[in-house]
Amino acid sequence: MSRTILITGATSGIGKATAYRFARENDRLIVTGRRKGLLTAVAKDLKKKFQAEVYPLSFDIRKKTEVERNLDSLPEDWKNIDILVNNAGLAAGLDPVNLASTDDWDVMIDTNVKGLLYVSRKIIPWMIKQGSGHIFNIGSIAGKEVYPKGSVYSATKHAVDALTKGMRIDLLQFGIKVTQISPGAVETEFSKVRFKGDLERAKSVYKGYEPLQGEDVAEIIHFISALPARVNVNDIVVMPQAQANATTFHKI
Repeated sequence: MSRTILITGATSGIGKATAYRFARENDRLIVTGRRKGLLTAVAKDLKKKFQAEVYPLSFDIRKKTEVERNLDSLPEDWKNIDILVNNAGLAAGLDPVNLASTDDWDVMIDTNVKGLLYVSRKIIPWMIKQGSGHIFNIGSIAGKEVYPKGSVYSATKHAVDALTKGMRIDLLQFGIKVTQISPGAVETEFSKVRFKGDLERAKSVYKGYEPLQGEDVAEIIHFISALPARVNVNDIVVMPQAQANATTFHKI
């Protein structure tokens, strides 16, 4: 049976890969992102390749009024959301706390924590009304351990870890599942964004080993979503074979 999936940050990386993975199963997709041109292109391609039903919504999850206005604009039959993938997130800068930009802090906190909450707060009552749902929060290995020069990014992902646990407790009585996926190194636009467009520095992050791809994480999300109703995977940490923890890699 076709499900309705809402994915934030669907213009690239894990979010985009997740949209394609669910489209293969004939699921309906609500894809969101700030970059309207890229979002439109993704939606068009999903329709062309999979004949998928796709509803694109371009907004900034950091802005509560935009979140509410855009999600409220969904037709009623698109508000029966079976799966919410809170994927949108980013790292900005890689600096010690005494030198880091407070503007970067604001961007990370507003996106990774408040944005996730704004979207969830809007969708959860709809899931409660229908008596079911599954929320996937995309965390990070940084939500399990802190690494040098990443204190605030790590703090935001530790917050995602805590929010996931809290959501699971609060929503248990309503039959809503909550899962956190915490990846290690994934080759996406993550490093390009962190280093503010410095492509050489971004590429260096993935040199000497084979990182995860967005499709790997998407496959895990899809697998968990297809498990029997009695099963919930609470938390999963996934890293490339060449990575042991946040800072230890085997590079050739």
